[in-house]
Amino acid sequence: MEELVLNLHIHSTYSDGTATHKQIAQAGLNAGVDVLFVTDHNVLVSGVDAYYNRGDQKLLMLAGEEIHDKTREPQKNHLLAFGHTRELCTYAEEPQNLINQVRQNGGLSFLAHPFEDALEMANEVDISWVDWGVRNFNGLEIWNHLSELKTVSSNWFELLFYIFVPQAIAHHPPRATLQKWDELLIRGEKMVAVGGSDSHALKMQKGPLKRTVFPYEFHFRCINNHLIVPNRLSGDLLTDRKMILDALRCGHSFVGYDLPAATRGFRFYAQGNDNQAEMGDEIFLENSITFQIRLPEAATCRLICNGAVLKTWQDQEICMYTTKEAGVYRVECDIDYLGKKRSWIFSNPIYVRQKN
Repeated sequence: MEELVLNLHIHSTYSDGTATHKQIAQAGLNAGVDVLFVTDHNVLVSGVDAYYNRGDQKLLMLAGEEIHDKTREPQKNHLLAFGHTRELCTYAEEPQNLINQVRQNGGLSFLAHPFEDALEMANEVDISWVDWGVRNFNGLEIWNHLSELKTVSSNWFELLFYIFVPQAIAHHPPRATLQKWDELLIRGEKMVAVGGSDSHALKMQKGPLKRTVFPYEFHFRCINNHLIVPNRLSGDLLTDRKMILDALRCGHSFVGYDLPAATRGFRFYAQGNDNQAEMGDEIFLENSITFQIRLPEAATCRLICNGAVLKTWQDQEICMYTTKEAGVYRVECDIDYLGKKRSWIFSNPIYVRQKN
């Protein structure tokens, strides 16, 4: 199996971003990612799915969309959509209908920044997801890099500090988002976690201070999705696009904060008597299941079952655990960076089911 690094939730000049698709692709090449999903607000930009090459590097850019009801104040219920075949923003007023339309048009849907605080001093409102009665979406954006700026900034000094020292911003996803994810998983739903940049590269000026708030290249070095796929990019657009969407749909992926240390190489498997599962898969319990976790370097690792910490390892690269209990199992890892313990890796779950 191969591993592709995907950065998603990106805005271009077609909405409120500050760069063209070509400029965004160049930033992606600089950052060393493999795939970019650009998601402009309420517009599915056509004709931008393309490969960009630099030497041995190959990057695939794909167009998705961030859809929300522009007439709603505040504009809550933002939905990330990938792989759909036509513009769907006309359905944004009714979230369940929108999710249904994305699915009917061959796409995947993820609730964007499900819990996002207001930042009143910068006139930024709370744009959390509020319609929790919806069903049949594919997953949640558990960690939104730009949104975290609102969470960690309680005054102008902190806000300016994180804008000028952006490497210090990422701490962990919102606790409420992780709790909601576990709640949905325990309810029996397959629920895929993704991480988003929410890249805009906004231009800021306050008095004599001028700054680009998180350049694209910086964002692409931070919160990424690592897809476990059968092949590297082939250069055939339809084949590669399907492979990427299949990995997202199945949850064959993990969310990694790559700035402190590269998360490439993380793996989480379950081994039964005669079957094996990877992230996103189901495995049926016979006598017992053994989980195998491999980290890129020694760090803190937690195995979580049905929302509760089952086992914690400190400063280990290889972790193993055997269970005889069905449940939804996932992994979280932390790493020390800039004097603080920070979230580093979030696996997608392995679903251990009772055999009928």
